[in-house]
Amino acid sequence: MEHATPAVLVLMLLFVGPVLYYIWRANKGLEIFIRRIPGIDAVDEAIGRSVEMGRAMSFTSGLTGVTPLLYACLGVLRYIGRRAAVYKARLFVPCSDPEALALTDATLQNAYRTEGRFSSYDPAMIRFLSEEQFAFASGYQGMIHRENVGSAFLFGRFAAESLILAEAGQQVGAIQVAATTSAEQIPFFLTTCDYTLIGEELYAAGAYLSKDPAQTGSLRGQDFAKVVILVLICIGVFQATYSSIDTGKAEVPLVKWITSSWSSVLGDPEPK
Repeated sequence: MEHATPAVLVLMLLFVGPVLYYIWRANKGLEIFIRRIPGIDAVDEAIGRSVEMGRAMSFTSGLTGVTPLLYACLGVLRYIGRRAAVYKARLFVPCSDPEALALTDATLQNAYRTEGRFSSYDPAMIRFLSEEQFAFASGYQGMIHRENVGSAFLFGRFAAESLILAEAGQQVGAIQVAATTSAEQIPFFLTTCDYTLIGEELYAAGAYLSKDPAQTGSLRGQDFAKVVILVLICIGVFQATYSSIDTGKAEVPLVKWITSSWSSVLGDPEPK
């Protein structure tokens, strides 16, 4: 802040201001619109199918550690846990990270307590398998087959084990909903899962289902920041195009100020 240029201060205000504003609106109980996507509807569909068939559900955040991504996943897990508590459905949550496991346990306890069914909460539903990638995948595959789950939710960060996890659900005929920010694994989920949420749709699902003011407000505020970034990109394209044309005219003052300020933000020399 001490050495920030005016352009940096303006950008900080444009990026952080809307996030704080929408979080404040959410905390006040004011409505914030978030477009509902098909993958979110699929969560309720998968829960309903498991309940009707009398089969268990599984939820895993894969290799996700204690990061902002985990909190988005826990928002979805809390919603699924509340539905499991209401319908008295069996739910299994295999974990690979000990720290994430502790937060997962607290989330499920809160879900059951919110529905007034804490007496039905069973700590055994949370299962630590292994911190090793493929050992975790093997343990997950065995659990899916033994419990014969009716629906499987794969939300979080995944790597080369993603196809093993998804194929396990396919083999038992489970309806599967996947969501990941791991771009390399999205094709595997698209081909093996019934519904796949891509990239930031995971955060949208966490905010929509959890109704958490911080998640909802920050999600809406970030959308505003993306608009700002898009405008800056358009200005940059216009400036580059304008400068490449040798018209002999003086550079547009507003464009010159914006581009020089943006160059100071990036640390690049001012364009000639």
